[in-house]
Amino acid sequence: MTNDDLTVAARVSKAWPFEEARKLVKRFPQGKPGGEAVLFETGYGPSGLPHIGTFQEVLRTTLVQHAYETLTGGAPTRLVAFSDDMDGLRKVPDNIPNADLLTAQLGQPLSRIADPFGTHESFAAHNNAMLREFLDRFGFEYEFMSSSERYNSGAFDDALKNVLRHYDAIQAVMLPTLRAERAATYSSVLPISPTTGRVLQVPVEVIDADAGTVRFTDEDGAVIEQSALGGKAKLQWKVDWAMRWTALGVDYEMYGKDLTDSGVQSGRIAAVLGGRKPEGLVYELFLDERGEKISKSKGNGLTIDQWLTYGSEDSLGFYIYREPKSAKSLHVGIIPRAVDEYWQFAEKLSDQPVEQQLGNPVWHLTNGQGAGAPLPVTYGLLLNLVGVLGPHADAAQVWSYLANYVPDADAKAHPALSALVERALAYNRDLVAPTLVRRAPGAAEAAALAELDARLGELGEDASAEDLQTLVYEIGKDPVFRIESLREWFKALYETLLGSSQGPRMGSFIALYGVANTRRLIAEALARH
Repeated sequence: MTNDDLTVAARVSKAWPFEEARKLVKRFPQGKPGGEAVLFETGYGPSGLPHIGTFQEVLRTTLVQHAYETLTGGAPTRLVAFSDDMDGLRKVPDNIPNADLLTAQLGQPLSRIADPFGTHESFAAHNNAMLREFLDRFGFEYEFMSSSERYNSGAFDDALKNVLRHYDAIQAVMLPTLRAERAATYSSVLPISPTTGRVLQVPVEVIDADAGTVRFTDEDGAVIEQSALGGKAKLQWKVDWAMRWTALGVDYEMYGKDLTDSGVQSGRIAAVLGGRKPEGLVYELFLDERGEKISKSKGNGLTIDQWLTYGSEDSLGFYIYREPKSAKSLHVGIIPRAVDEYWQFAEKLSDQPVEQQLGNPVWHLTNGQGAGAPLPVTYGLLLNLVGVLGPHADAAQVWSYLANYVPDADAKAHPALSALVERALAYNRDLVAPTLVRRAPGAAEAAALAELDARLGELGEDASAEDLQTLVYEIGKDPVFRIESLREWFKALYETLLGSSQGPRMGSFIALYGVANTRRLIAEALARH
């Protein structure tokens, strides 16, 4: 496949990264003026620990970035990961140690308050480091920028002066959007108190825009006249966002549905400042298992480490890729399916024509390289095997059973499967085994199980997965057992033998676990009848 083939196919692809990338082609039909790189930005508010909702924005942005490069035959791009760490801490997160340490510093910039973990120079530095560590782990190519560095170093000084020159026009954009009480004290510029170090929400008078001087009343009632430059002030969120777009020349930034209004107002302010709102996607939010919005401060979402304890990096990327405009639950229960669906798409990739490849999530997640050799067993089947082995099973035991089903069953020969074995053991130990219950079969189910046991004894250990599956089907369809449907039969097998309402192809499971071992499971189930 040539680059020209890719470019032609990309122009008509309906995959969402290409649809987003075409917005940038329309924005710059001849490329960005002066041959400059198209700038992609992703933002992070380090008021709480990074979670998957934070990471997904970076991943999805890089997918659009790669799609744009494909569409344009390699036009230059940059990705900036920006941390808004000059924001004042408004609330102490629920999921951190030494909360009292932060309570005493409420209102101060995140980059100037102590790190409750005791490992970095500030709370923001700790959270920024966690974010960067993870982005580096996934191999993202990005430039990290922080609000505190840009403000404190003076890099934003010219942009701040521009805000002060257009202060009244910016206020005119914002005030009609606020409640009367809020509008009465609203200021686009937030001075930092010289006495308490807190970010102040007070009215501000611009004294000299070119010099960057403002006047305000401090917390102790003193009237202060000081510079707004060099880290002595920051901007209100929507104004800050617009200033950043303009100062950095941001061309693309996506954001969550909860920031829709912010995006509209910041776009208007960017125009006041002489800039242009970036292109972008408004994505739906992740929800926890109770359907509530995931919050960094509440810590109610999955952490990155939790996902990677139980699922692969590939599966995380796959789950994030899918349907960005639809709300999705994010909890440990969705991990196994995400792993298996990733590999289903991966197996299809090499046999697909280019047009279909560009719609395959794996093409986007691997930059067109594919995932390598397919998994010889599904993660779901692996979890069922580990489940019957019990919480104290180890990798050696799992591999001994895999030898019944997988040629060359060795961890070195199957590195992706080896990693999933460890994760399946952890998933079962932490999440399944503590609550596993195998129910007793009903009368009709017990009769069918007894028949399955007898027929398995006739087939023996050398029976193929297909022959075993056929046998299971035959018994489930036999009217003598009065089982309502095949669906109910398989559900009964899963619930009585595996302790789950869902499960694998039973023929594959029996071939993997062994006929004799499966017969022992049946005997245990019948003993509960």
